[in-house]
Amino acid sequence: MEDLLNEVVPQEDLERFERKYHHELELDGEVTTETKFEYAFCLVRSRYTNDIRKGIMILEELARVHPDGRRDYIYYLAFGNARIKSYSEGLKYCRAFLEIESNDQVRSLEEYIKKQSDKEVAKGMAVAGGAALVFGGILGLGIALAR
Repeated sequence: MEDLLNEVVPQEDLERFERKYHHELELDGEVTTETKFEYAFCLVRSRYTNDIRKGIMILEELARVHPDGRRDYIYYLAFGNARIKSYSEGLKYCRAFLEIESNDQVRSLEEYIKKQSDKEVAKGMAVAGGAALVFGGILGLGIALAR
């Protein structure tokens, strides 16, 4: 799963779908659902966090407005959130997907997100513990020097 999450869309593909998106927007003032999805699909696979966030926003809109493709939108919402380390949101979308249907790839993504989330919590606890030790040491030194 980690390899899949680390895979980056080729820049040419991203630029091609971005041009198509903007062309439709300029031409008709609206973009087709298919073009929005293709563009969002590329964005969530970008190497840039801002692109991923933009893709997530487009997918959220699609999920609200177009229930027919909701399954795919929800999967890539989970995927995109996992890529930007927004693990609680990623888990939320994995669970929403699994309510629609059982899927091994989504279960694998859910497990990956849980493991990464646990690692982040452990890191946070280690940092907090280290900070407490440093603070305790400084406080002890201050008390010792005060005497």
